[in-house]
Amino acid sequence: MLREFHLADFFTLGNAACGVAAVFFAMLYMGSQSLDHFYAAAAMAPAAFIFDVLDGRIARWRQQHSALGRELDSLADIISFGVAPATLGFAAGLTGGWDCAILIYFVCCGVSRLARFNVTAETLSNDSGKVAYFEGTPIPTSVVLTGVLAWLASQSLVGDALWGGTWMIGPWQLHPVSLLFGLSGTLMISKTLHIPKF
Repeated sequence: MLREFHLADFFTLGNAACGVAAVFFAMLYMGSQSLDHFYAAAAMAPAAFIFDVLDGRIARWRQQHSALGRELDSLADIISFGVAPATLGFAAGLTGGWDCAILIYFVCCGVSRLARFNVTAETLSNDSGKVAYFEGTPIPTSVVLTGVLAWLASQSLVGDALWGGTWMIGPWQLHPVSLLFGLSGTLMISKTLHIPKF
């Protein structure tokens, strides 16, 4: 299988590795409550983003595009920019019933957005084969969410002191911070929002 990989694909795997590392660091934080682990988890998002940018640039530079590379990219992105931010949010204190529902919604929006992109990539592409614009925000924009969580942690506004407090809505708790994940997911699946792809 490795013989079918191009150089860009190894950078894509670097993206995926950062996402998995972020999940592990978030779990370590939940056990240790050490902010070093929390910051390490948050730092994996920009690291994954760098790998994500580089794999595209390398593929274009070497003119090596493949269906395998596109699928690898989507799978890596859902780990690094979907599952990992949701896990960090949970570790930060978004553990109420409504919080968890919103985090699940966020990840499902990311999966749906990536699947839609893969299916429509050919019809949206221009003469050079490059997609001219994104429908909805790209999933790597969730790096902003991890940045917000890292900032809240630096201000000691996570866990029981999570910014915005706790709201009881029916049988479940909601922390207002989780609404940022809901907004991000909704923007990802928007069909009316067109963002130029550079």
